Amino acid sequence: MPVFTWEGRTRQGTTKKGVIEAPSEAAVMTQLRGQMIVPVKVKPKAKDLLEGFDLLKGGVKTRELVIFTRQFATMIDAGLPLVQCLEILGGQQPNKAFKEILLAVKNDVEQGSTFADALRKHPKPFDQLYVNLVAAGEVGGILDTILNRLAVYLEKADALRRKVKGAMVYPTTILVVAIGVIILLLVKVIPVFQKMFDDFGGTLPAPTQMVVSISEWLQSYVLILLGIIAFVAIAFFQARKHLPKFAYRTDALALKVPIFGSLLRKVAVSRFTRTLGTMISSGVPILDALEICAKTAGNRVIEAALMKTRAAISAGRTIAEPLEAAGVFPGMVVQMISVGEATGAMDAMLAKIADFYDDEVDAGVDALTALMEPFMMVFLGGTIGAILMAMYLPIFKIAENIN
Repeated sequence: MPVFTWEGRTRQGTTKKGVIEAPSEAAVMTQLRGQMIVPVKVKPKAKDLLEGFDLLKGGVKTRELVIFTRQFATMIDAGLPLVQCLEILGGQQPNKAFKEILLAVKNDVEQGSTFADALRKHPKPFDQLYVNLVAAGEVGGILDTILNRLAVYLEKADALRRKVKGAMVYPTTILVVAIGVIILLLVKVIPVFQKMFDDFGGTLPAPTQMVVSISEWLQSYVLILLGIIAFVAIAFFQARKHLPKFAYRTDALALKVPIFGSLLRKVAVSRFTRTLGTMISSGVPILDALEICAKTAGNRVIEAALMKTRAAISAGRTIAEPLEAAGVFPGMVVQMISVGEATGAMDAMLAKIADFYDDEVDAGVDALTALMEPFMMVFLGGTIGAILMAMYLPIFKIAENIN
């Protein structure tokens, strides 16, 4: 969404400036008038030269956000003013990017903005979930409690993300090493054997000839092959980004893949129930909570199911009925949500489901690693062994003829 810088006057005659995300300049002016600010100047924000290069600018890690949230909650609970808390935490923040964000938030709060509105201007570190929970805490006067809940949520969500990434790192590493070793053998080692075989003359065995032919082809077209692979990968991710139907179908396919699909579904259930439970317990309206859960689902199929559920609830239905009709979530989850809805303990029930599926993800990751480990070892050892055997067959034949 475009970013605009604005300048305006309040009813008291003071001048205020800021940065805001909006679809157009007209939308910015409408938002400002809603905040009782008369817009004087609105223009698109100049692009940062390092925009898009987060590694150069420095990002905000989840751990840094958790530490900030916990420290902020402690200081608010101790009775320190909001601006002073932000000034202290911003001043001692070692991450320069995060420090700039916190000081900008402090300036906005000093100029009369609410804490939630000030955070909303920085959507990368402070997503919709964070901002909405803070807004609920400000309205209810329980900001310290909300911040502590946020810290717990962020820690558990980060732990879940690390589990899934950890499950992918090992097989990916082994696969990359295997492909690298095979390419090295075919491009550098096989030509040495080929030259030796040519000097001896004669006909090569069929397996050896096949490996030599693959080596010759790879030497000629390795750059083209790498270019094709890179093009396909870029085209795939661009298609997912710009073609919603393609993204929906690939996400639906991912949920049906054996083993991986089951793990992805468990991760999605854990994320959805923990997010929804945290927001409901913090006083966020159910419709707003479901919309945020849908946008943070990470899967278009689950996002569509949650948006349909939201529409059904706004029409007067219970949450369990449309969830069951969507067919995305397991029956046990739907039944537990139904019980929580009937007993008025929805947040507690959602927390129990999230804890249960966290354990299920742990078990799924362990099972996936145990399954992939021997498969990758057999693939690596078998492929390299077959290449070496094919190369030594002519040597055995030569030794036999010499004898």
